Amino acid sequence: MNSASEKLGARLAHIATDQRAILAVLVIAVFLAFAIRTPSFLNGQFVIFPLLRDTAVITIVGLAQLATLSIGHLNLAVGRMAAVGAMVAGFTYERLGFGLTAGLILGIASGALLGALTGYIIVKSQVNAFIVTLAMDFALLGLVTFTYISITDAAAFTVKPDGMDTIRQGSLADICLLGWCGPSVVPLILFPALLVVAIMGFVYHQTRFGRELLATGGNVRAARLSGIPVNARIIQAHTLSGALSGLGGIFLAYVNGSFSAAIGNELLLPSFLGPLLAGTLLTGGVVGVFGTMIGTLLWLIIRQGLLVEGIGLETLNIALGVILLLALSADKIRTSITGLFRRRKVA
Repeated sequence: MNSASEKLGARLAHIATDQRAILAVLVIAVFLAFAIRTPSFLNGQFVIFPLLRDTAVITIVGLAQLATLSIGHLNLAVGRMAAVGAMVAGFTYERLGFGLTAGLILGIASGALLGALTGYIIVKSQVNAFIVTLAMDFALLGLVTFTYISITDAAAFTVKPDGMDTIRQGSLADICLLGWCGPSVVPLILFPALLVVAIMGFVYHQTRFGRELLATGGNVRAARLSGIPVNARIIQAHTLSGALSGLGGIFLAYVNGSFSAAIGNELLLPSFLGPLLAGTLLTGGVVGVFGTMIGTLLWLIIRQGLLVEGIGLETLNIALGVILLLALSADKIRTSITGLFRRRKVA
């Protein structure tokens, strides 16, 4: 009897401390709560499809933030790097006549270049990443605004290359096999995001490079003593963050249907929510790659549900702040729950 109780307690403790399991349960519970309370929340075309599409974009931006969090840094310029990536892609489409893929690659490369520059400045100046990325954010804000004013009189780039509308509006319903077509509520843009999540998960959990990034975040001095090229890893982490920011900005432009200077204005706080809800530590050394998408989905369900219920912008901002506070407290809550189960087991 005691053995069965101990096994049950151990399982409950594992579930209670498994961040992905907690998030998955919360996603289901919150989704069902909104569906029961407001049946229109289940509208596929106007609610579920945009929800999953936004999840794809914000997940990529969240992974951009995760890349710097893994080494114990922050990237406060993630939104502006996204804006630059979108701006470069939009410029190549409208002024140079490039195709979808070429513009996408150049936009990602521009974000990566900015990330590398940021990392280089941090390494050479030894100034805190918070200060450097904050300065970069303001610098890029001026650069993006000046560029749009100079080239388009502050108007957005609106030329859509072939394939952009498919990414923006396409769903699994457009893909048919043996007479069977997929559900129309699942956007095609979700699959590139899933691929990015899978690649990032592989990098951090299966490669030496990923382990060295985490080691750098866990203890910089110990990482140096163990032979890890810490400075190089810092630059590479910021480069990865910049590249993913650029990709996220381009995808957001695809979703919006145009490339404007405003892209990235509201990406900073959301970029933290997914990783922190997934258990990624601000101090570095621990990341939750797969949980980042689940965490992003959770807060977007809450946001979308409140919008469907007609909640105002002020309440949405309050909800965003509360969720961020809970995310920051998640590790403490998880530790407390683990300690509770251990004390019960000892008793």
